[in-house]
Amino acid sequence: MKNISLFFIGFLLTFTSCVGDDFLEDFVNESLRITSSIDSIEINTTFQFEKMFLNNIGQEETANVTWSSSNTDIIEIDQNGLATAKQKGAATISVEFETDTQTLKDEVTVVVGETTVLTQNRIEGRVETTTFYDLAGDFVYYEDGDKILLEFGEDYIASNRLPGLYVYLSNNKNSVAGAFEIGKVTTFRGAHTYELEGIGFNDYKHIVYFCKPFNVKVGDGTIQE
Repeated sequence: MKNISLFFIGFLLTFTSCVGDDFLEDFVNESLRITSSIDSIEINTTFQFEKMFLNNIGQEETANVTWSSSNTDIIEIDQNGLATAKQKGAATISVEFETDTQTLKDEVTVVVGETTVLTQNRIEGRVETTTFYDLAGDFVYYEDGDKILLEFGEDYIASNRLPGLYVYLSNNKNSVAGAFEIGKVTTFRGAHTYELEGIGFNDYKHIVYFCKPFNVKVGDGTIQE
C-alpha cells in the first residue's frame, strides 16, 4: 500500500510539473460563420442557411445578424436565413453581426441550378502533443453521406499513462467548456475512426485532448481556422 501511495504521489507531481509552466490562454477572437455547406440550390425551391456566432471564449451565443444576397434576382434571402432560388445563376450569401467593437462577416457563393447539391466536405490535418506525453497522428475529418467521420491513420500514437484521456471537438483549443465530447481514448496506437452524431460539419474548429480527471490539456489539432 505504501508503494502504491508513493507511486500515485509521484505521478501527481510529474503530471503537475508537465503543465505547471504552461499558461493556457482561454480567450479567442469572436467569430461569425455560415455553417451550411451547399454548392447549388434547385431553382424555385428554398434552402435554410445556418450560422454560428462564437464569443471570446469560443462558446456559441445568439446574435441578431443581418443576411443579404449579392443578387436578389437569383437568390433572395430573408432575415431568418431562408433563401429562395429564383432563377439560374450565382449569388453570394452574406451574414453580418455588429459587436461592441467590430463588424463580423462571413459569406459563401451559391449557384442556382437544376438540383440542390450539398458540399461533401473533407479536411486533412494532424494532432500534436502540447505536453511531454505522447500524442501525434494525421487525421481526416470528412462527410460520408449523412455521416461525419474522424479518421486517424496508422501513424497515430497516444500515451496510455494518463488516468483518463478524452478527445473532444471544441471552438477553443485551450478549453472543453461547451465542447462536444467524442469519448474516452481507448486506441493508443494505429488507425481508428470515430463516427460523430448530433453535430454539423462546420460546428467546431479544433480537436482537443484533455486529461479529464485533472482538466488538463494534452494536445490538439486544427479542423478549420
